[in-house]
Amino acid sequence: MSANRTITKTGRIGMPLAVVPAVLALLAAAPAAQGQVRGAPVSSASVAVGPQYDTAHVYVSPGTSTAFVRSWLATFGGTSTTPVVTQVTPTPSRAVSQLVLSPAGTLSVFDYRTTIPYPFGQERGSDMVSSFSRGVDAAVHSGAYLVVSPFRDPIGKDAIVQFPGGVDTQLYWHTKPTSYPKLATIPENRVYLEPSAANAFIRDYLAFSRGRIIADDRHADGAQLGRPGTTFRAVLISSAFGKTLVIVTDGHLPYPFGRETTGYAVSNLAATLAKAKAAGARVLWGPYNSAAIDTAIVQFPGGYIAEIHQPGHQARTAPLAGH
Repeated sequence: MSANRTITKTGRIGMPLAVVPAVLALLAAAPAAQGQVRGAPVSSASVAVGPQYDTAHVYVSPGTSTAFVRSWLATFGGTSTTPVVTQVTPTPSRAVSQLVLSPAGTLSVFDYRTTIPYPFGQERGSDMVSSFSRGVDAAVHSGAYLVVSPFRDPIGKDAIVQFPGGVDTQLYWHTKPTSYPKLATIPENRVYLEPSAANAFIRDYLAFSRGRIIADDRHADGAQLGRPGTTFRAVLISSAFGKTLVIVTDGHLPYPFGRETTGYAVSNLAATLAKAKAAGARVLWGPYNSAAIDTAIVQFPGGYIAEIHQPGHQARTAPLAGH
């Protein structure tokens, strides 16, 4: 989905994983799930373009896109395109659409003036692919389901695929080459799954992204999810699309956990939260400080909820620390 029709688009408690003492075993690309319709084998080469082209999709309350963009840029810095009113779905709709390029991540902002056609609004973001047909084929052959068939927009093509666990992602391609600046830090796509779906998602997403598992903590501290005294599994995947944190829980999550879809890394959490609050955002949870991570969850004007983090004191001094 395009963030505007002249320039478009672009998918986490990542820091605790950064301090895992050693990089854990890599997971090879696995066969796709049984039952998925397949054609000829696809290339093993990645179809990713780069993490700066993988955008978080931000659906704001009607009439709040200006306030959201102003608040986000005041918090993280960056630039935005001029908002335009356009149709960004294959069926009739109208939305104010705008692209935000910040050092912490790229966002496509949608302020709908009509109802939102299904299933748009459920996708967490967009992944740009170097070849549209190969990108769609790679997703389907890896086990994802095509939930919105390919459609054209004024500057390229789009489709929505769904990975196991109900994880919707939009794939897009531009007719003319697009250049976005590299990111200062790579955001993390935060995927909450229950145990029976987690392995299937990890298998299929690795096959699609050609990524690797860089950490798999089966006893992560539940205090990071607002549940001290419990543990959860946290699997960090890195690929040319960026980072994905698979958070495996029993689903007993206090608000606002699970409402955020992306985590943003910063060098100074306290300073970032001060900027966010001064720009109209609210801290919904935290800050939580530990040896592994300092983290908080923030709601920006318009309703967008994001996790923001920096390495904890142990990570800042550990040889393998970094993000």
